[in-house]
Amino acid sequence: MKLADLSLLADSFFIFLSAVLVIFMQAGFALLEAGSTRMKNAGHIAAKQLLSFSIVAIVFWAVGYGFTFGDGKWIGTTNFFLSTPAEAGSTPIEISFLFQFSFAAVSLAIAWGGFAERAKLSVYILFGALFTIFIYPVIGHWVWGSEGWLHELGKQDFAGSTVVHLTGGVAALIATLMLRPRKGKYNEDGTVNTIPGHNQVYSVLGALIIWLGWFGFNPGSTLTLKDGFFGYVALTTNLGATASVLGAMFMAYLRKQKLEVSIMVNGLLAGLVAITASCAFVEPWAAIIIGFIAGAITVISASFLERRGIDDPIYAFSVHGVAGIWGTISTGIFAAPRLVEKVGVGSAGLLYGGGFHQLGVQTLGVAITILYVALASFVLLSIIKSIVGFRVSEEHEQIGLDISEHGSYAYPEHPNHLEDAKIKETEVSKTPLSEEAIYAKA
Repeated sequence: MKLADLSLLADSFFIFLSAVLVIFMQAGFALLEAGSTRMKNAGHIAAKQLLSFSIVAIVFWAVGYGFTFGDGKWIGTTNFFLSTPAEAGSTPIEISFLFQFSFAAVSLAIAWGGFAERAKLSVYILFGALFTIFIYPVIGHWVWGSEGWLHELGKQDFAGSTVVHLTGGVAALIATLMLRPRKGKYNEDGTVNTIPGHNQVYSVLGALIIWLGWFGFNPGSTLTLKDGFFGYVALTTNLGATASVLGAMFMAYLRKQKLEVSIMVNGLLAGLVAITASCAFVEPWAAIIIGFIAGAITVISASFLERRGIDDPIYAFSVHGVAGIWGTISTGIFAAPRLVEKVGVGSAGLLYGGGFHQLGVQTLGVAITILYVALASFVLLSIIKSIVGFRVSEEHEQIGLDISEHGSYAYPEHPNHLEDAKIKETEVSKTPLSEEAIYAKA
């Protein structure tokens, strides 16, 4: 076998393995989201990952991949159904598709955070398909398409702080606003009731699986083993993630003098999100700064939105949206000339004498992404709402989506105690009970 053939085989296997790691992140999202919400909805939340993953696979194969990577300035118009084979000496299109499809599936998984504990199962089916046709591919093509207009401007987004995370985070925010808060989250005077997740161990385990998968996400985006650059990207990715945990803990301690487990989890994810755009463009010391700031601002954002009546059960917008904005903008500040030259996209950041040009391009990309995704999500969800409805009934929300949408609970021993406690409580008070109070009475 020729050396060139061996090199292509090694690169193709590397991309395939990276795709598998990113796909494994779906298991992490299932555990993270289920653990961060109530047990009466745990089965529903975990199972919808299987459903949405299946939808994305088929829709992205049919049209999403073509819209994202086909020829065209504003949207791809070729390669639907993977109809165009890869050029000789290039990675097989089937492997390229598997890798890119895994990214689209992650973006949709992020969006689902804003739907948690309130949306009908039919909404997941319809919006999942529409998101994969009209939302994700458009942003993906603008930034990553060879003829995409933001790509031609030199927008830097190595592995998707904008394309994957900000897109999913904004869609989650629009869904959260349209669905309105969960029952019992806010009192009549606007004060906030804590609705704790039922299993913090699940949340931590889910975050660790997502962290592992991220080594397919970022290093895999180098698409080659040739020069070992994937190792450098892995280094900055890891430094950004760990610094973000510390940043979140620091900010949480300043605010509450307590280090909540959920804050550590969200800090980790925020750092991974933020460093995703810049992992190939910044020096290790800059990765630590980017990660630390991401963790801190995510804590502030989550608290701010909750106090404003925005009930985002797993803080999808704060973790993926706000950290995605910061991560995207950060390359306009910290992008090092030697790394920009190596990657071949954009120009050096503000700190290296590059002026405000790259910072302006990054900011423009953020603004356009927010505007387009917010508008498209609102229109599509409004259409879905008018056709099949959007939110489950109050009764179904009360008994849980496991039983109302699937006919059985993930924890079959749980419902009797829960319902008995609710019956007892309604005899003496009309005030909604927290889950902690229900368990105490049961």
